Amino acid sequence: MILLAVGPRLEAHEVQPGQPAASPAVDPPSVELKDNYPNPFYASTTIPFTIRPEVCRDGHQPTVTLEIYNVLAQVVAVPLLAEQPPRRLQRLKLPCGEYEAVWDGKLLDGTDATTGIYWYHLSVDRRRQANNMILQRRVTSSR
Repeated sequence: MILLAVGPRLEAHEVQPGQPAASPAVDPPSVELKDNYPNPFYASTTIPFTIRPEVCRDGHQPTVTLEIYNVLAQVVAVPLLAEQPPRRLQRLKLPCGEYEAVWDGKLLDGTDATTGIYWYHLSVDRRRQANNMILQRRVTSSR
């Protein structure tokens, strides 16, 4: 018997001597946070994510929050959901589906974020995923 890591859990599988271990089928995640684009970015970036149908069983609409963190683990921004009218992605009830959020590179106080690495955290009914991105402000020459 061997233990295989399947996402956040371990599964036990029987292995016969002399035969390779079979890979278990892995279900797609119920929530998928995708890579932002462009990355690195200058002015704004798009952050796509998917909430799969199994999250919305029996008419449930999950609570969704997307936040931007700096390297000090401080929340510095909340992106807008790319819809009309745009809404801040903070404790929104959303049906399952594919979404895009847009961060304009501005901090919560309205000032421009500085060049650096930022983390975006997606929370869907307390399921959390995170990824990083690079904001590159243009450098102007003093010549």
